[in-house]
Amino acid sequence: METAARAEGHGGLSRRAMIAAVGAFAKAVTCLLNSTTVHNSETLLHLVRSRPPGLPLLTVSNHTSTLDDPLMWGFPGFPTMDAALARWVLAAEDICFRNRFLSYCFRLGKCLPIVRGGGVYQENMNEAIRILGRGGWLHTFPEGKIYQNCGPISRLKWGTASLIHRSPVPPLVLPIFHSGFEKVMPEEWFRGKRPPVPLWRKQVCIVVGEPIDFDLPHLREAARAAPRTTTLRALGWPPSEPDGLDEAAQQWLYAHISDRIRTALEALRSRWSS
Repeated sequence: METAARAEGHGGLSRRAMIAAVGAFAKAVTCLLNSTTVHNSETLLHLVRSRPPGLPLLTVSNHTSTLDDPLMWGFPGFPTMDAALARWVLAAEDICFRNRFLSYCFRLGKCLPIVRGGGVYQENMNEAIRILGRGGWLHTFPEGKIYQNCGPISRLKWGTASLIHRSPVPPLVLPIFHSGFEKVMPEEWFRGKRPPVPLWRKQVCIVVGEPIDFDLPHLREAARAAPRTTTLRALGWPPSEPDGLDEAAQQWLYAHISDRIRTALEALRSRWSS
C-alpha cells in the first residue's frame, strides 16, 4: 500500500492500469451517459499542461457526490488519463479506505486518506504539502463533506487554507464549481441508499474560475497583527514553519483564506444559476 502511495511511483504499471480504467469510466459516465457542459475549460487545461515547472496547482471545488472525482475530470476535451496521472486528491478515510483492498485501489488512484475532524496537522496533510512542494497538482473539497441541496457554498474547513499557507512553494489556487453529479449519484436514491451504478441522462455543468491571488506575506503580517479573540477554541497547534505564526494567528489566516475561496466558489455558483 505504501508503495502505491508514493508520488515517485506514478509510472508503475499497476497505477497506470488503475488510472486508465477509472479514466475510461469517467469519460463514459460524463461524456456518453450524461450531457455535460463546461465553461472556461481552457484555463484548467493551460494550468494542467503548461504552468511553469515547479509551480504547484491546487484545484478546489464544491462536493456534491462520492463520484465528483473522477467524474469531473471526464468532461469532453480533457486529457483524463494524463490529468489523472498528474493529480492527487484528498479522500475521506472512512469512505474510501475502509479495508485493505479499497485502500490499495484508492492509493493507486493517487488518493491521500484524510481523517475528517483529524485537524490540519494530521500525517497525510504533510504528504499533501510535500506534493505541492514538488510542484504537483492536488485537488481538495474544502467543504469537507457532501452537500446535495444545491444551496450556497457551505462554510469551508481549514485544511485547504493550511495547505496554501504551509506549502514550501505558494500554489496556484483554481476554483471549480460543478452541478449535476448529485443527480448522477444521489445520496438517497432508494430507501436512503445510493444507486448501485451512476445514473444517466442527467445535465451536468462545470464552471472553471480564474486563479485566486493570495498575497501570503501580507496576509501573514496581518495575521500577526490581528486582535486576539476568545471565541476561537485552542487546538494545541505548534507554531507554523518557517514563519512562526502562533495558533491564534494561524486560525485568523485560515479563516481569511477560506472566506476568499468560498467567495470565489459562490461567485461561480451564481454564474451557473444565472
